[in-house]
Amino acid sequence: MAIFEVTKVADLPIAAVVRIAKKSGAARVGADGAAALLKCAEAYIANLAQEANRLAMHAGRKTIKVEDVNLAVKSV
Repeated sequence: MAIFEVTKVADLPIAAVVRIAKKSGAARVGADGAAALLKCAEAYIANLAQEANRLAMHAGRKTIKVEDVNLAVKSV
């Protein structure tokens, strides 16, 4: 019986992450490096969104606004 590893499908396109890495000076990005960047980027964005949402809720809103994101960036 074969054992299969279940992998999560990324929410962000890996090509976008590779493009950002290249625009930031990377000459080449390996598949494992791109996957690691993607995982870290998604975790950062999730944490940022959670903090921005907390700030919006504290302000009595359900909608995240730019000021929530700007404040969240300072605390994440």
